[in-house]
This record gives sequence, structure tokens and C-alpha cells, in this order.
Amino acid sequence: MPAFLEHLHLTSLTGTVLIVVVVLAGHRFRKAWKDRESDPRWKVRAWIYGSVAFFGLLVLAFVPLKV
Repeated sequence: MPAFLEHLHLTSLTGTVLIVVVVLAGHRFRKAWKDRESDPRWKVRAWIYGSVAFFGLLVLAFVPLKV
């Protein structure tokens, strides 16, 4: 493992904040998806919120939690 990855970890606080951000981004993605008939820019909003949720979930899945 490279030396710079040895110190990469999430604390309890950063993990909790990241979970909240992912949940809120997922909720906003769902809202953008449901508003697709009335909002012409729904695709842009869906991509933004979906990307935030996706990358947040990747970080939660692959970065270890320091206990």
C-alpha cells in the first residue's frame, strides 16, 4: 500500500456528516427525477445530486473508519 494511503481514514464525525450529505443528495435526486415533466433543467440537477450521492457512497464503502 502506498504511504499516502496509510493515513487515509474517516473519523466518526466525518462519516456521519458524509452519510447525511449522501441521504440529502439522494433525496434531492429523487425530487429532480419526479419533477422531470415540469422542470426543463431536471437532467442537470439530477446529474449533480446523483454524482454527489454516488461519490459519497464510494467514499463510505472504500475508506476505512478509524475507531
